[in-house]
Amino acid sequence: MGQYTVEVTTQNFQSQVLASQLPVLVEFTADWCPPCKMLKPILDDLARRYEGRLTVGVVDSDEYPEIRDSFGVMGLPTMILFRNGAPVERIVGYTPRERIEAKLLPHLQHT
Repeated sequence: MGQYTVEVTTQNFQSQVLASQLPVLVEFTADWCPPCKMLKPILDDLARRYEGRLTVGVVDSDEYPEIRDSFGVMGLPTMILFRNGAPVERIVGYTPRERIEAKLLPHLQHT
């Protein structure tokens, strides 16, 4: 978990993701996943940069397989952007910061 990201679990998925007023980028990850580790500083920086406009959550796919399975996540890392409780974007595999931001920005409220 990064300094600015939040842990998403079965206990808080409803409140942290589905009921969030902000868009939520959820990364499905695992400790054994090298590309997931490469994404960690990028996602933490995005969470810091867009604080107040975006929440970045992290789901441990091994610990919470029911969340992973309910969204059809087949490979790691997978990032799903939720807006108003619904998935609106899906990014599979390691992706450079610029491509992640390009997918996020249209969904963020401008302040």
